[in-house]
Amino acid sequence: FSVQDPSLSDLDQVIARMERRLLGVTAITNVSSDQDRAETQLTVTIDRAAAARLGVSVAAIDTALGSAFAQRQISRIYEAQNQYSVVLTVGAARARTPGDLDHLRVQGSAGPVPLMQVARIVRATAPLQVAHLDGEPSGTISFNLAAGASLGPAVAAVKAAIAAMGLPEDVRVSFGGNAKYFLESLQTEPLLIGAALIAIYIVLGVLYESLSQPLTILSTLPSAGVGALLAFLLTGTPLSVVGIIGIFLLMGIVKKNGIMLVDFALEAERDRGLDPRSAIREACIERYRPIMMTSLAAILGALPLVLSVGTGYQLRRPLGIAVIGGLIVCQALTLYSTPVIYLALAGFGRRRARRIATMPAA
Repeated sequence: FSVQDPSLSDLDQVIARMERRLLGVTAITNVSSDQDRAETQLTVTIDRAAAARLGVSVAAIDTALGSAFAQRQISRIYEAQNQYSVVLTVGAARARTPGDLDHLRVQGSAGPVPLMQVARIVRATAPLQVAHLDGEPSGTISFNLAAGASLGPAVAAVKAAIAAMGLPEDVRVSFGGNAKYFLESLQTEPLLIGAALIAIYIVLGVLYESLSQPLTILSTLPSAGVGALLAFLLTGTPLSVVGIIGIFLLMGIVKKNGIMLVDFALEAERDRGLDPRSAIREACIERYRPIMMTSLAAILGALPLVLSVGTGYQLRRPLGIAVIGGLIVCQALTLYSTPVIYLALAGFGRRRARRIATMPAA
């Protein structure tokens, strides 16, 4: 995560405090930052009283330092075919060590004045680079997950540790990398699931020309989601982004159980005049074997994802666990819950039709 502070010196102190605090969080390890001080820095502190007494301005000191170490361009020489830049510098022999500052002179009211008469040098260390985020100095703290820890609890532990520090209001913390992608996926997951359910409902409503029958098919999805979460819990697998993708894949697989039952029951009612109870009972009997065959095929097809080892198995395993767990629980409940919901919606439709038939004509 990134830490922003308008003051660079305060940022160094805040990051150092955070590093010490996060070392006590058991869910993470290898805490480090990009603020490791590994380079010598010299700070020129101006004695303003001495500078005013000798008639030396701050601009003159800045110009002298810039000309000595920044190689300031002061002119350009033009010829018929070429042009040459004139760069003012003290030369390579006089701009290499801190002691070379003793030879610099700045312009005063009475002539050149040695720099050391109007300033003092403070030696310290500084980071190799200073990053900025949104125009403010920022630093990055990185960490790895401890053995057996998952990203969700680790991010929550880091947030709790930072909140307990009582940071100033102008210090801002924002997660990045894998932590950022994980938090974004959790925030958008309800919207994605809702959009998927709406899309499924619209397609099934158009196919069956009914507003109620798609609800019978969608009733199989909660049991599949519960089964996937139980499988993650029993196997100790964290709910990662790949696991969420597995739940979406599961939504497309488990609908086939409800479609096979509802489609057969509606056809029996329409072609043979059966009542809803007889139609859905016959659908459960006739479609039992196809439902079992398709479910077992999907479970066996996902089994290699769970049992595989080697490079990248961490990405494949949550996908297989979600599919297998969701199908097992959904298969155990579909043949019982789907007929109940089908009959309930059929009874609701008959009562609604009777109320419309008994309403007085306008």
